[in-house]
Amino acid sequence: MAEPADRTKSGNVSEESKIRLLSFDDFPFAQTVRKIAGWNQTDTDWRRLVGHAPEGCFLIEHDGNPAGTATTTSYGTDLAWIGMVLVHPEFRRLGLATALLNHCLNYLLVEKKVRCVKLDATPDGQKVYEKLGFQVEYGLARWERNSEPFDENPNRGQIEIPSYKLDHIAFGADRSKFLDQMLQNSSRSISIDECFGTIREGMSAAYLGPVISDDRKIGERIISDLISTSPYSHIFWDIFDDNPDAIRLAESLGFIKQRKLIRMWTGDSNLADRPEFQWAIGGPETG
Repeated sequence: MAEPADRTKSGNVSEESKIRLLSFDDFPFAQTVRKIAGWNQTDTDWRRLVGHAPEGCFLIEHDGNPAGTATTTSYGTDLAWIGMVLVHPEFRRLGLATALLNHCLNYLLVEKKVRCVKLDATPDGQKVYEKLGFQVEYGLARWERNSEPFDENPNRGQIEIPSYKLDHIAFGADRSKFLDQMLQNSSRSISIDECFGTIREGMSAAYLGPVISDDRKIGERIISDLISTSPYSHIFWDIFDDNPDAIRLAESLGFIKQRKLIRMWTGDSNLADRPEFQWAIGGPETG
């Protein structure tokens, strides 16, 4: 996910600011700005992001002080994601978010020559990102449920998936290496044939996703099983507007729509994905 970039500056780093790589030592600051924004990522999520792309996660300093963060997650050279664009309130309106975004775009499009870059924006950020060359792809929404938990002993561990062929079709790119890491860190995961789903811990609520299925009954079964055996009472679930079956299931399970997001892209060309196969995204910060 990305906050709206500042409108006041062009995005170039000023003499008082510099951008460097985000390291594990920066996590206390990263979690501070994450908490201020009210986002849901854990230390495990930060470690997965930096571990997957150590040369693609950044921190901006202003007058020698940590001021903001941004992460990129590359899926080969076909697709990459920008996320965790966060600036501490003390350093907002200085153009730091725009500088971080431009730095990420240069790193991905120019240095790595990635074909397509995406992010999930808030409605307030949509026009800002359009000025940076992003186009609207899909609408999605966060759904939330808070009820009594069921099982106090979640089944941890990585699941065996025959291949990620269906996920590649659904997502539009090969993210198998990143999914291996995510599934290993999940609280509970289920696989049926090529379809799979997972739920993991979050700072505010558990996060359901990704869930991939090209069969309505299997998709419903995976999600119902994950939720019914979850140890968590509070769950977030991000669903595409173009997946009515997932929306109907969320409503039947007592989830309530909380807020909208907009998936946006930029680059040479967009990738063909299948939102109807994505019953839950993997996260606004990584797709």
